[in-house]
Amino acid sequence: MSDLHALLTNAEMARADALAASMGHSGERLMARAGEAVAGAIRRRWTPRPALVLCGPGNNGGDGYVVAHALDEAGWPVRVAALAEPKGGDALYWRRRWSGPVEPLTAECVDEAALVVDALFGAGLARPLDGIAKATIERLSTRDVPTVAVDVPSGLDGDSGRVRGAATPAALTVTFFRLKPGHLLYPGRGLCGTLLLADIGLPAAVLAEIGPRTWVNGPGLWRGIFPWVDPDAHKYRRGHAVIRGGGEMTGAARLAALAARRAGAGLVTIAAPPEAAAIYAAGQPGTLVQPVPSTDFAQALTDDRRNAVLVGPGNGRDAATRQAVAAALASGRKLVLDADALDGEARSLGRPERPWPVLTPHEGEFSRVFGPIGATGRLAAARAAAERASAVVVLKGPDTVVAAPDGRASIAAGAPAELATAGSGDVLAGLVLGLLAQGMPPFEAASAGVWLHARAAAGFGPGLIAEDLPERLPAVLRGLRENPSGWPIDGVEGV
Repeated sequence: MSDLHALLTNAEMARADALAASMGHSGERLMARAGEAVAGAIRRRWTPRPALVLCGPGNNGGDGYVVAHALDEAGWPVRVAALAEPKGGDALYWRRRWSGPVEPLTAECVDEAALVVDALFGAGLARPLDGIAKATIERLSTRDVPTVAVDVPSGLDGDSGRVRGAATPAALTVTFFRLKPGHLLYPGRGLCGTLLLADIGLPAAVLAEIGPRTWVNGPGLWRGIFPWVDPDAHKYRRGHAVIRGGGEMTGAARLAALAARRAGAGLVTIAAPPEAAAIYAAGQPGTLVQPVPSTDFAQALTDDRRNAVLVGPGNGRDAATRQAVAAALASGRKLVLDADALDGEARSLGRPERPWPVLTPHEGEFSRVFGPIGATGRLAAARAAAERASAVVVLKGPDTVVAAPDGRASIAAGAPAELATAGSGDVLAGLVLGLLAQGMPPFEAASAGVWLHARAAAGFGPGLIAEDLPERLPAVLRGLRENPSGWPIDGVEGV
C-alpha cells in the first residue's frame, strides 16, 4: 500500500507534527520549509505583483510570515495584515523575523492586492469564521484576484470538507506531508483549486505510528491484490457472477453484466423473469441468460460455482426484490446491493460468517436507508453506516466515499461530472461485482471499481453515456498495468 495515498485527519496531522518533534525535527525549520514551499509555488506560477499575506495567530499564520519574507527577498512588493499577534512558539519566532510593517486585518485590506496569500486559519479550525476574519474572507470572495491558500482555504474543515462560516475559492492550495479528507470532499475540493502537496521533511516513519485509516482511492490502495489474469487461467477460475434482471427496465442489468465481464469475471449470468428473458438473450451474446421467476431468485443460486451476486438495478422496489435480497444473503455469496435493493432492511445486513455485502447508494438512496447526512459530512456518515450495516458502503458522488465496517475508508479524487448520467451507477455496480467474482475482498473491490469507473469516464470526456464506460475499460486497464502506482493523483501536484 502506497503511504502517499494516506489521508490524515486534523488530529492525525497534529500527532504527526508532535512525533516529528520527538524525533528531533525542529518546528521552526519545518515551518520555514512550509512557507518556502508556498512562496516557491507562487513564484513559479505568477510574475511579481503587489501581494498581501493574511496571517492568523497560529501556526498557519507563522507559515504566512515565512511566505512574506521569502517573497520580499525575491523582490515582490509584500504587505502583511494580521488578525492578531502569535501567542508564542514557532509562529512567534517567524513573526519576529519579519522586518516589514504589519497592518491590522480589515476587510478593505484586500482591495489593492494583486495576489492574496490566505494564511489565517488551517484545516483544524475549531469554530466557524466570524468577525473581521469572516468579513475579510467574504470581501475577498468578491474580488477577481488569485488567492493562494496555506494548508486549506480559511474556513474549510480539513476533516469533512464543510465550510465553517465562510471560505473563498483558492487558485492554488499548498498543503504539507499528506492530504487531508477535506481536500477531496466537496465543497472543499471545489474551493482548493489546484492542490500542491509539499514535502517539508516530516519523516514518513510517523505514519506507522499513526496508522491512517483513510486513503485517497487509487491503485496504491489495492494494486497488490488486483486480479490480473494468470497464464493458466480459465473462465471458471475467474468467477461466475449472477445479476438479477428486472422485468421492465432491462437496460440496467445488461449494463452491469457488460461491466462485470469487462472487469474480468469469467462468466456472467442474468437471472431474468421468463417474460423478459428473450429481451436479455437478444443482447450481448457473451452474457448467459437464465429464466427465473421473479419470486424465486434462489433458483439462480443453486450452482455453487456462481460466487458473486448483484441485486437491484432495474428490479423494482417491491416484495419480490426483498425476497431476492434475502435469498442472496442466505446463500453466503459475495453480494452487491444497488438501486432498488436498497431499502430499510439494508441497515443491518452483515454477519460474521459471510463476506461483507457491498452497498452502492447515491446520496438520495443513502438518506432513505440511513437518514440524512449530518453536519459531520459524507465521510463520517459513510463510516457510521458501514459499521451499522456490517457492510461496505459506497456513497456515490464526485467525491465517492468507500467505507468498511472496520473503519477503513477511501475517497475518490478526480471523478468527472460526466458520470452524472443514467446507467452510470449500474456500470459501477457491475464493475464491483466482476472484481468480487475474481476474489478481491469487498473493500478493495469497491474501491478499485470506483477508481476504474472514474478513469473510464475521464478518458472519454464530454458526450459520455453509460454505454461508453465498459468500452473504455480495456484502455484504463492497460494504463493501470503500465503505471501501477496510480501517482500522480488527479488534480494534485507535488510529491
